[in-house]
Amino acid sequence: MKVVETSYNMTKTKSIIKDVIIVAVGVAAIWIGLQIVFGTQNPFYVVSSGSMVPVLEIYDVLIVNGNVPFEEIQIGDIIVFNRPSDHDRVIVHRVDAILDDRPESKTIKTKGDANPISIPGTDYPITKEEYIGKVFYTIPQIGYVTRILAPPINYIIIAVIVGIMIVKQYSQKSKEKKEPKFETDTATDPLPPKEEFVKSDDATYSISSEPKSEDKDTK
Repeated sequence: MKVVETSYNMTKTKSIIKDVIIVAVGVAAIWIGLQIVFGTQNPFYVVSSGSMVPVLEIYDVLIVNGNVPFEEIQIGDIIVFNRPSDHDRVIVHRVDAILDDRPESKTIKTKGDANPISIPGTDYPITKEEYIGKVFYTIPQIGYVTRILAPPINYIIIAVIVGIMIVKQYSQKSKEKKEPKFETDTATDPLPPKEEFVKSDDATYSISSEPKSEDKDTK
């Protein structure tokens, strides 16, 4: 009995280790994949202030696209950038003005939607050096849970959540594409002709029986 129990425990332990490795590899693949797709080392940021209320609420999670060139940023875009004064904070504000539109020295000024004016050293001057990326998508309030965790664990959790959302959305689209084909097949079901054939047999039988009854009456 002890030998059997030991063998069972070893098998169970190996199975658990295997599952953990699969999950770890899957999470790493999602994280690396999202970094490549969005062109930035960290595609996720959690809103920590109310300077962009009501468009962005505290604890909203931002998905940032670093593939959008700084030269293409226009007034009205919401961008993420390092604070120009000393790069000690990451800021998310809306582009308020283009101070220098030359491609080689483009400089912009931003402003929080809830702020009355732009703040020097925070909102401007912002160059390509401070630019991180343009806000691509917002996930409401997920950051409330991940905020209590230290990086990079919180970002990994967000990556897993986003990965699940993408897979779920993709599977739903696949089902929607398959459903119309299924309905078309059922519309051409050959069952109705079979029912008509059966009815025609009954009609033929009743007609063939009528002459017999007439013969009897004649006699």
